[in-house]
Amino acid sequence: MAQDRTEALLALFDSEMRRNARPDAPGARVERTPDLVRQVGTPDEWNGVVWTAPDLDPVRADAAIAAQVEYYTSLGHDEFEWKLYSHDRPADLGQRLRGAGFEAEPPETLFVTPVAGPPAAELPPGVDLHTVSDAAGVELMVRAHERAFGTDSSWLRRRTLTRLVEAPDTLVAVVALADGEPVSAARMELHPGTGFAGLWGGGTAAPWRGRGIYRALITHRARIAAERGYRHLRVDATDRSAPILRGLGFTALGTTTPYVYRTTP
Repeated sequence: MAQDRTEALLALFDSEMRRNARPDAPGARVERTPDLVRQVGTPDEWNGVVWTAPDLDPVRADAAIAAQVEYYTSLGHDEFEWKLYSHDRPADLGQRLRGAGFEAEPPETLFVTPVAGPPAAELPPGVDLHTVSDAAGVELMVRAHERAFGTDSSWLRRRTLTRLVEAPDTLVAVVALADGEPVSAARMELHPGTGFAGLWGGGTAAPWRGRGIYRALITHRARIAAERGYRHLRVDATDRSAPILRGLGFTALGTTTPYVYRTTP
């Protein structure tokens, strides 16, 4: 029964979030060919392949890879992504992407759960949540993100500011503050017309890890998703987050690996 449930969830995810994908950013568009579905937007937005036909064979796969490289580079994009899932075909698609110049980034585990699944979790004493609704809130979120991941988050600033202005109903962003300082941040992307809400971010500054902030951010967003009529939450999780998600009742459906093509080193 558990296997049947997992297969049904994966089929639903593939249908709603991949084959019938909607644009995930203002100004982006989704394009479909017989063998794949891709998103195309400005260079500051996410660009890439989100779905491939389940009967894709090696010959068609090589042709599709070459066509995407030609297409995205013709648009002037410095990079784009091919989001490969562990059940995609042909079985050696990742190897074929590497052979065409794509670089594999660390794989993540795809988790899904009903929005009512995660049990309630409380924030530690002295930590409060701040809803991001303006430029000042975005700066707090960016600071928390950079403290948690140690990377430049200017891309997050640009994308969030754009989304808040042009499509605020598709984004929920929150920052956890301790004595006014941002210590964690998370986002939820809502996809109208589907039953899925995507959880992203959730990084916590090292001194505050292990205190339940990540769990509380998940349950906070789950409540909002339920209020807005969404049925499932999805997360692409690192090895650090995976045990927490399993403990909250999320089901692992497989892995996903970003393959990135860059025109410059």
